[in-house]
Amino acid sequence: MNIKSLLLGSAAALIAVSGARAADAVTVAEPEPAEYVKICDVYGAGYFYIPGTETCLRIGGYVRYDASAGERGSFTGRGTTDVMDGDSQRSWHKNARFALKTWTGQETELGTLKTYTETRFDFSDGASSVNTHFAWVQLGGLRIGADESAFDTFQGYAGAVINDTIVPYGGFDTNLISYTFDAGNGFSAIISFEEGNSYGGYHDASPRTTDGTGTFPGSELIDSYVPHIVGGVKWTQGWGGISGVVAYNSNWEEWAGKVRLDVNVNDAFSLFVIGGYGTDDNAPRNFYKPWGGNWAVWGGGTYKFNEKTSFNLQVSYDEAKEFGLAANVAYTIVPGFSVITELDWAHNDHDNNDYNWTNIAPGKKNALGGFVRFQRDF
Repeated sequence: MNIKSLLLGSAAALIAVSGARAADAVTVAEPEPAEYVKICDVYGAGYFYIPGTETCLRIGGYVRYDASAGERGSFTGRGTTDVMDGDSQRSWHKNARFALKTWTGQETELGTLKTYTETRFDFSDGASSVNTHFAWVQLGGLRIGADESAFDTFQGYAGAVINDTIVPYGGFDTNLISYTFDAGNGFSAIISFEEGNSYGGYHDASPRTTDGTGTFPGSELIDSYVPHIVGGVKWTQGWGGISGVVAYNSNWEEWAGKVRLDVNVNDAFSLFVIGGYGTDDNAPRNFYKPWGGNWAVWGGGTYKFNEKTSFNLQVSYDEAKEFGLAANVAYTIVPGFSVITELDWAHNDHDNNDYNWTNIAPGKKNALGGFVRFQRDF
């Protein structure tokens, strides 16, 4: 064998071995692309698409700490008993809350499909509680679920104060079926069929009266298949708005209504006034007319000193000579974290009112209290 033959044979063997090794090599699969959360900006900031769906989800809420002190009847502080001698006295009322909120939205052939939930976890004066405050589904203008009464929310709350019900203006919590029509030019209307609730306190077994008399047994939860009914119309423009609501209480067969005017004086200053009237033939107070007598008024406003600081005021009065004043200063420490300090004053003329709404002590006509709230929104 010559050298040329030996070299050719060695080259052929090397090629054969290399081909065999290549055939036996492990193939590494390409990594699948990661599926990141996709931002959804259709319904505002904070929404994202739930992976694999066309539903947009937003998660938020707040953590709040309240502390209040004051006289009985001012919706501040709390009554307590001295553990040593049994004397009645006052102490702080404190409440810590974590509120978890969710919003969803999805476009369908029948309109926007939305949901909203709010669950509140409270630790108040040493006791814990959990409350599902909102849980509703809405398709287009049709809403079904746990909400606050359209009698209270369609017009908006009575000011930006904490204690806005020194003279009460509604019963709030209820299951409902409602439909809102929005004409798109500032005009809207609502019809709502509501269940009411059983804990409003308007017909408490031990009523807040000066002499312990005048019990009004009953509940604001519907007592038959006939719902409470609320209807309302509203017109809003750049200058403010005007709205009206009317409600029928099917338990007590009573009517109530409210008219509201809002005025935006300028970018920093806004005012409102609400007038309410209701019948009391069968119940002195009810879910839609919790104020004393037939009529009541609420008024107030907000003045923004700057981007961080605002002053809020509400004054209220009813035919039973119940008077309320609440004023606060709200300050944003940093974005998402604010503090509110509030002063509250309740007045009640016992000679003209056999039902003391705020529970002012017998023999007294006035109650003062103060409130501080820290809140982190996210």
